[in-house]
Amino acid sequence: MTYRILTLNNISPRGLARLPPERYQVGPGITDPDAILVRSADLHGFEVAPEVRAIGRAGAGTNNIPVAQMSRRGIPVFNTPGANANAVKELVLAGLLLAARNLGPAWLFARELTGDDAAIDAAVERGKKAFVGFELPGRTLGVVGLGAIGVEVANAAQALGMQVLGYDPQITVQRAWALSASVAQAASLEELFARSDAVSVHVPLNASTRNLVNAALLKLMKPDGILLNFARAGIVDDAAVIAALQAKALHGYVCDFPTLALKAHPRVITLPHLGASTLEAEENCAIMVAEQVRDFLENGNIRNSVNYPEAVLPRVPGTTRLAIANSNVPNMVGQISTCLAGAQLNIADLLNKSRGEFAYTLIDTDGEVGAALLGQIRAIPGVLTARIV
Repeated sequence: MTYRILTLNNISPRGLARLPPERYQVGPGITDPDAILVRSADLHGFEVAPEVRAIGRAGAGTNNIPVAQMSRRGIPVFNTPGANANAVKELVLAGLLLAARNLGPAWLFARELTGDDAAIDAAVERGKKAFVGFELPGRTLGVVGLGAIGVEVANAAQALGMQVLGYDPQITVQRAWALSASVAQAASLEELFARSDAVSVHVPLNASTRNLVNAALLKLMKPDGILLNFARAGIVDDAAVIAALQAKALHGYVCDFPTLALKAHPRVITLPHLGASTLEAEENCAIMVAEQVRDFLENGNIRNSVNYPEAVLPRVPGTTRLAIANSNVPNMVGQISTCLAGAQLNIADLLNKSRGEFAYTLIDTDGEVGAALLGQIRAIPGVLTARIV
């Protein structure tokens, strides 16, 4: 079988190389695709073809994809958590150093110097006092969100001699194992902001995190505090940040999201969304998403989906595999099993996982699954997609 993959952005060739050409047709001109690979392309309003079985995002955020709509169609949306973690971590540390040493304003000051070298030297001696900063060892960094990136930032900051305070009520066991044991836990956002010299946010943008960093939290920070946002623009209330800077209740803000209000502020450093803009991160994301989409198309396995549960089942040799996405309702597995039993098919192995409103089932059966039986399963109320892989 040949699979067709539509690419809506330039995807690293190292990632696309994971899709063997003898089995995959890949490119921007593909019609009737089995899957779509994107980076920043906006799929809101984009007509996703009926044949599409999966969407892969070469990056962590999926705000550019109508995830809820895809969920209702039984289409898993994959992302690549951790693939760009080192790139973002390095940029966060760079931002922290930029703010702590006032390097942005200092650079602008130096670039605008005029006169001969003697005049420049004199101006430097007169002006450098305006850019006195502070060193990081002994200072406290608060990290909001301890996913792949947050953990890397916390561990790296500690290696620089900082005290680190973390807050994440939903930290996974996997991330907790990766986190340095010396990272302290904050009981609340209020505690974290009150105790930190600098705060870095690493949470996804959704209804519960929009304007998460607001005026009330900023009032708790120390007057020489630094706020860093390399996650998503909407997580921070820009108006509240500007008000805090104007009131000298906040020393500086470094973010990856320029706006008209922020970009020219003397104590704000805005970068042009450089978080994952390294060759290594782009390659890592492309490789990871290509492998995940391939495993789903060829084996039905789901890894790192933002809308469907993790479901990985080793294949039983000599069997036929069914992959079924459905609404998370009672007796769904029972109805599917009844259909198989009616066709005199034995279940060799089965995996059923749920996530919120949706569920996913992998079944290896002894014997062939014909078109009529597949149609019978698809006709079960609540079944969104069913296919043989």
